[in-house]
Formats: sequence, C-alpha cells, structure tokens
Amino acid sequence: MKIRNIDLGEQPIVLAPMEDVTDPAFRLMCKRFGADMVYTEFVSADALIRSVNKTMAKLNIDEQERPVAIQIYGKDVPTMVEAAKIVEEAKPDILDLNFGCPVKRVAGKGAGAGMLQNIPLMLEITKAVVNAVKIPVTVKTRLGWDHDHRIIVDLAEQLQDCGIEALTVHGRTRAQMYTGEADWTLIGDIKKNPRIHIPIIGNGDVTSPQRAKECFDKYGVDGIMIGRASFGRPWIFKEVKHYLQHGEELPPLSFDWKMEVLRQQVIDSVNLLDERRGILHVRRHLANSPMFKGIPNFKETRIAMLRTETVKDLFSILDYIKGNYAI
Repeated sequence: MKIRNIDLGEQPIVLAPMEDVTDPAFRLMCKRFGADMVYTEFVSADALIRSVNKTMAKLNIDEQERPVAIQIYGKDVPTMVEAAKIVEEAKPDILDLNFGCPVKRVAGKGAGAGMLQNIPLMLEITKAVVNAVKIPVTVKTRLGWDHDHRIIVDLAEQLQDCGIEALTVHGRTRAQMYTGEADWTLIGDIKKNPRIHIPIIGNGDVTSPQRAKECFDKYGVDGIMIGRASFGRPWIFKEVKHYLQHGEELPPLSFDWKMEVLRQQVIDSVNLLDERRGILHVRRHLANSPMFKGIPNFKETRIAMLRTETVKDLFSILDYIKGNYAI
C-alpha cells in the first residue's frame, strides 16, 4: 500500500490517533512492535494557530517513528488551512484530517464527526487544505452521523475528488460513539466501487490477529488501523504481523515479558513528561491491559493502579501482580 511515495508494504497495520494515548513514547513502542505507520494525538487547529504550548508540543516527532501522520481537527476553512501550514513545517510524512471524533466537546461544536452533518463544509475544508500544503493529505471519518445517514460510500468518492490520498473509515456512526459492534460492510462497499483508487484503511474492533486477517480477506481493505486494542497491549502489532506473514499465531508471549513491556511503557512516559504527569498519563492504559482480564477479584488492584502517583507505587503493584498472578 502506498500513500503517494510512502510505501507501507503489503497489508499494513497502523496505530490510530488517540487523545492522551499516542504520544511520542507510545508511538515509538508500537513502532518497535511492528506498526507500519503511527499517528499523533489529534491536534486542535484553533489551538495551533494560537500557539498554545501544550498543543504545539503535539507536533514533536522523532525520526525513528516515521512514517508518521499528524492529525488536526477544526470547523472552518481559514483555521484549518493555517493550521495545516503550521503542521507542514513540523515535517510529518502525512497530514490527516479528523472528521470522525465523536466526543461531544468536538463533534458537538461541528468539528470531528460533527462535519458529517455539514458535508459541503467538510469538502470545502478538505479541498482547501489539499491545495495549501505539499505533503499528502488523508482523512479519517465514520460511516455517517447516525444509522439513517450512513453516507460513507458516496462521501468516499467526494473526498477522493478533493485530492486526498488515503481514507480511513471507522465502522461506526457518530451516534454509536464506541458502543455496539463496528460494521465493516460499508467499508467493503467502498473498496468495491470501481471509481475508488486511493487506499482505504479500515478501523474498528480489530482486537486479534484473526480478526485482522478476516478484515483483509473479507472486505479487501488496503490497511487496518488499530486503536483501543493497543491499550496496555502494544505488542498486538507483533502478534498481528506474525499471523499475517506466517498464517499462524505467534508463540505465546510470557506473562513476565509482557510485564516488562508495561514497565518500560511507564519509564518511557515518565522520561517524556515527568513523574507525576507520566504516571497520570500511563496508569489507566496499564489498568485496562487485557493481560489482567480473568484475574479473580482484580477490581481493587485496578483501582489502586488508577490512584498511583509515583513510579515506586505503580511498580509495587506490578510486582504484586507478578508475584501473585503470573502464569
């Protein structure tokens, strides 16, 4: 799969843009485990043009994480164009437009998935941004606003005509938020459309190597994006890549090995930020790790993890888990 001259190889697996998750440390970790491309946290166009320090920091990328996409969101043409030019100066490989974020503070103000209620403006923004920058522009969006307005098949053509060079589709409507099951049927219909020539990346509920292969085989997508399934499990990229390449599951990764990865994730987060902010950032990812599912009476331990504020306390809990539940 190619996005202009960026070759991501056959059946690429990419890390989704996620607020408070895909910082440089986590992106690099997923990259080491096999992610073919990574995305930054989404970036507010309005905050960018006001040079808000916290937002500007999201543009920091490391050469080791390439290819990397910076994703922006906004609700008007001039702001998005100006923000796109600022992003281009940060030299990402790709600029992605977020027309899919469903949260109220974004979509409720007309940005993100809110754009699905104003397609003419979405297309105007897309065309203007494509014309404003020299790097490839891509889009991430959803099936539509709600079940009765699943417009993605026609919208894909319209976005392609604006000049985007790849499209990622999350298999839910905005109304669904993150509930229910992702429906990949319409994503497959986009791929069946003979007018579509840009790469189509599918997103939503890919939580296992088997499901990733099924999505490639059944829906014909060019790439797959993994988001929430990477929480506390950055090695999912390693598992998926192995399965796609060899047709069999990766030999089981040991509990101890996974625990060391989680420890490294803590260290990387603290080194990137500082102890307090690093722990606040990473603790909920660890608490939600699927490797702890099935452990009896784990609720109190999870709550303790979510309350930690120091590396020492968090590592003490990981030591307790390792000593009592390692398999």
